[in-house]
Amino acid sequence: MSGTAPARRSISLATRIATGAALLVPLLVLGTGALLLGLVTHDLRAQQDTRLRDRAAAVLPAAKALLSATRQDRPRVEQNQRRNLLDDALDVGIRVADANGDRVTEGGPVPGPAAVLPHPAPAGTGGPVTVRAQGRAWRVLARPVAGADPGTLWVTAPVSATDPQVDAVRGRILWAAALAAPLSGLLAYGLARRATAPLSRLGRRAAALDPRAGAVGFTHRHSGVREVDELALALESALARYDQQVARTGQALETARSFSAAASHELRTPLMSLRTNLDVLGAHPDLPPTDRAEILSDLRDDHRRLLDLLTALRTLARGDLVEEEAFTVLDPADPAAAAVAELRRRRPEVTVDLAGPGLAGPDTGGPDVGPGTGGLRVHGWEAGLRIVCDNLLANAAVHGHRPGEPARIAVGLRRDAGQAVLTVDDDGPGIPVADRAAVFDRFRRRRDSPGSGLGLTLVAQQVALHRGTVTVTEPPGGTGCRVEVRLPLVGEDAPTPPLPARREWISSTGASA
Repeated sequence: MSGTAPARRSISLATRIATGAALLVPLLVLGTGALLLGLVTHDLRAQQDTRLRDRAAAVLPAAKALLSATRQDRPRVEQNQRRNLLDDALDVGIRVADANGDRVTEGGPVPGPAAVLPHPAPAGTGGPVTVRAQGRAWRVLARPVAGADPGTLWVTAPVSATDPQVDAVRGRILWAAALAAPLSGLLAYGLARRATAPLSRLGRRAAALDPRAGAVGFTHRHSGVREVDELALALESALARYDQQVARTGQALETARSFSAAASHELRTPLMSLRTNLDVLGAHPDLPPTDRAEILSDLRDDHRRLLDLLTALRTLARGDLVEEEAFTVLDPADPAAAAVAELRRRRPEVTVDLAGPGLAGPDTGGPDVGPGTGGLRVHGWEAGLRIVCDNLLANAAVHGHRPGEPARIAVGLRRDAGQAVLTVDDDGPGIPVADRAAVFDRFRRRRDSPGSGLGLTLVAQQVALHRGTVTVTEPPGGTGCRVEVRLPLVGEDAPTPPLPARREWISSTGASA
């Protein structure tokens, strides 16, 4: 069964804080009250014990006189001493027994006859003890009566005598807990509403934000609340990253559309040529071998051009979409050496002379050039620098030679005023000064060129991504062509420079063949 899930009710932060305070504060009051009640009970017990000691000290002389009068059988004196004894006892119970344990007198609140009273401690140092009888508890202090007529004096008081005070304290604690719940809840709610007001304002601004405005449309003023300011900063950062991603997505879509448009425009001519040659072969199966071979050669050239064009467009689009994470600190001699080795493998007839840190000496037909060891450091994309070197060498090998002779190329690498300078020289016809800037346009190539017209465009794109410059000049000898690439050097701990904000090499206009 499908359907939308029911909306989940949410509780505001202020309500949560108020509810928590309304529950927590009474618990704290009750916990503190329980501790206070225990302390009050202990203090009342101590006061009761002190009163028993005081009463025992006060009635002890009367108890001694009573025992003496009882043994001498003096009723009148005994009666007077018994009255004095009870008067001195005031609010406590009294029981007096002779040396045989026979009860002489008692009065006031005392335990029943079944209660087992404690024996007096030696020298009268003992304190009151609790005696339970008939479901009641008593505090009993036993004191020996010394002299010619010894005996025992017990001073008693019911433990429940302190109950009214304990009950009063308990009632006040319960009332305080009952009042603390609503009062603490209301107070916490008010404080929480005030404390969360900046957060609520931030939420309203975020809710009212126009998605098309992005980070520019979100403004936050310092609230003085650290958590709110940190959240606002996080939102601004997230919106900025969102804007960047939207821009990159838009650029990727534009790159895809431009790739499709450029491919369809530039592939039209070779595809039509392929179609024409295929129609000729199909309509004339009895063509002479010479004509058939010429048509097949044209088909192979068109096929190669198609592959070169698609590969160049794909590489150009890749450069427009490369991210900063692909860039690291590296030695430019490494991709240069690898490109020279690849050119020597594919076109052994081409002569390549090398000069500079990390590159070998003149080509002697020996092993491939190894990795650079010149110590130059640039912040670069290794695949992008390899594209630069491969296309510069390929362009020099195709166009930089004299008629009927293989190309001779000189590759140099040096340091100059905080820059790594890569030069590629050839001994071809060169490029007129008026045309040197246009050679980097898309699809700009000579009519007799077998290339796609994107080789030097790829060079210009990658050099721009590496924050460098590329120029076309003449070699020191005055003949031929020199392409010079300058890239900024960086230290090992140098900060990462940002990539260009807009990269439109595949979508920008340029001259076509």
